[in-house]
Amino acid sequence: MNLADIKTHLAALPRTKFGIAIPQLRKLAVKIAREDYQELLERNDFSSFELKLLHAFVIGYLKTELATSLRYFKEFIPRVDDWAVNDSLCQNFRAARRHQAEVWDFLMGYKNSTQEFESRVVSVTLLSHYLNDEYLERVIEVLDRLNTERYYAQMGVAWTLATVVGKYPERGLEYLKSPGCHLDEQTYRRTLQKIRESYRVDDKLKAEIRLLKERGAPN
Repeated sequence: MNLADIKTHLAALPRTKFGIAIPQLRKLAVKIAREDYQELLERNDFSSFELKLLHAFVIGYLKTELATSLRYFKEFIPRVDDWAVNDSLCQNFRAARRHQAEVWDFLMGYKNSTQEFESRVVSVTLLSHYLNDEYLERVIEVLDRLNTERYYAQMGVAWTLATVVGKYPERGLEYLKSPGCHLDEQTYRRTLQKIRESYRVDDKLKAEIRLLKERGAPN
């Protein structure tokens, strides 16, 4: 399927008032990933939001050697300038499930970035694939030091930490109370808000979070 055909398929997909229905876009991405993904991933002109989103999905669905998946992932990161594209790329990157150590090492190449969406790529990929017993402490350490000067980087860290609290409440709360928490005030407050909005967190813990909000960040 060449790029012109892909655009024709996109134009024919059913739409809601918000745009192309995501399930239909995913189906097209799976088809492309299984057949001739190079055509899209190497010739995409990114002339529409849907083409960017499709590109992100296809990278996630690739079943190639890891080096190829990581190359396409890396090449696409500079194109990410929207939270939906960012999160679609990270959440669907299935190679991270099969090659946790290698993808972790790749991500750590971005942990000191000052770019808004590079920081969000790190946090949302950690959220999506690394909140487990083996990586939990390393995830918290990375989130604690990510650059969060801009809004979408802040929200990526806040969302991930709120999920940490949902899955590991004792450890998450311990971190947020600790003098070792280096989150800036804005990111800290956004984290507490995301926790209070979470369905994973019980009322007792949310009451503790309200007290933390009154105190402010530890540092």
